[in-house]
Amino acid sequence: MIELLVVILIISLLLTLGAVGLRGIGGKGVTTAVTTTEAVFDEARAIAVGKGTRARVLVDINDIQDLTNYKRRILVAYEELNEQGEPIKDKWVLASRANTLPDRTFFSQTYSKEKHEGESGVLEEDTFDFGKTAFNGKYLFYEFNSEGICKTPGASFVVGTGVRPEGQEPRVTGEGKRDFAGFVVWRNGRTSLFRGPDEIGIPSDVINF
Repeated sequence: MIELLVVILIISLLLTLGAVGLRGIGGKGVTTAVTTTEAVFDEARAIAVGKGTRARVLVDINDIQDLTNYKRRILVAYEELNEQGEPIKDKWVLASRANTLPDRTFFSQTYSKEKHEGESGVLEEDTFDFGKTAFNGKYLFYEFNSEGICKTPGASFVVGTGVRPEGQEPRVTGEGKRDFAGFVVWRNGRTSLFRGPDEIGIPSDVINF
């Protein structure tokens, strides 16, 4: 009986610690978005190493009128190889299907920084022509080289919950106040999750993404 009580106590403590650890990392939408995007970063790094070429995680910022893809569509692309297995400079190929963030969840260009620790630096952007009209356009990107090293170690990826009327940037609503989550990408491609909006630098009066 005493052993059973001890086991129950240990389980209760573990559940409590788990709840504390997860508190503040965001609602269901942003949690799903972060988990999915971490897998996308792993995919990009694996492609870069496996093919011996550059690979990028792309965030769609092409058309603010586009209610489906703008700051919600995430892609992986890599630099195509020639017959000798050498990268063709700036010839980018889509690696897989697109990933779309959950409803009412958007990439935050404001709080995603090139150098998160110093809260400085903007992420690079480029215009891509994949030969597919539905995917051509402008994207922000994170890049891995052929050794799987992140070009911008310490860069952050942040998403949040909000709304976006057509033709406008995403903005926070009352119920989604400070509902943000994300991670930092390190040199070796590993990520460190933020444990709450304060770690990201989200102010209490946040309005815009």
